[in-house]
Amino acid sequence: MPPPNAAAARPAPELNVSQWFNTDTAPTLAALRGQVVMLHAFQMLCPACVRLATPQAQQVHEALGRQGLVVLGLHTVFEHHEAMRPVSLAAYIHENRLRFPIGVDRADDLHDLPLTMRAYGMQGTPTLLLIDRQGRLRQHSFGHVPDLVLGAAIGTLLGEP
Repeated sequence: MPPPNAAAARPAPELNVSQWFNTDTAPTLAALRGQVVMLHAFQMLCPACVRLATPQAQQVHEALGRQGLVVLGLHTVFEHHEAMRPVSLAAYIHENRLRFPIGVDRADDLHDLPLTMRAYGMQGTPTLLLIDRQGRLRQHSFGHVPDLVLGAAIGTLLGEP
């Protein structure tokens, strides 16, 4: 994952979520301006998500959640739809003690890919997105990002005004 590049950044599309967990109010990227946002897109049946990326998102939330960084999860289902309904996701969140807000990417009746996944051009899960304080998409990484690389990228964004 290369370092965040402000010159190549584009405005991050707003999230299109049908249901939220772990929050009383639906977060929006517009409302989160001024903070760095780490968006963790996952599926609960994705092995790399379960083993690596989701625990990493929880660790980042616990370590940096009070330092100007907001971690959001996005359960983006593009396969095995029947097995990954919100009731199953609620159990997954509880069993894995996930504490950051997690949204369910809104399904698109005309396409296989959910709406936020398509808006960002995600290739699959896990996908990690970093959004800067101005609401610009600065990183878009498909696959698990190593902890040190992710920490350096987040540190760069947190260090910007």
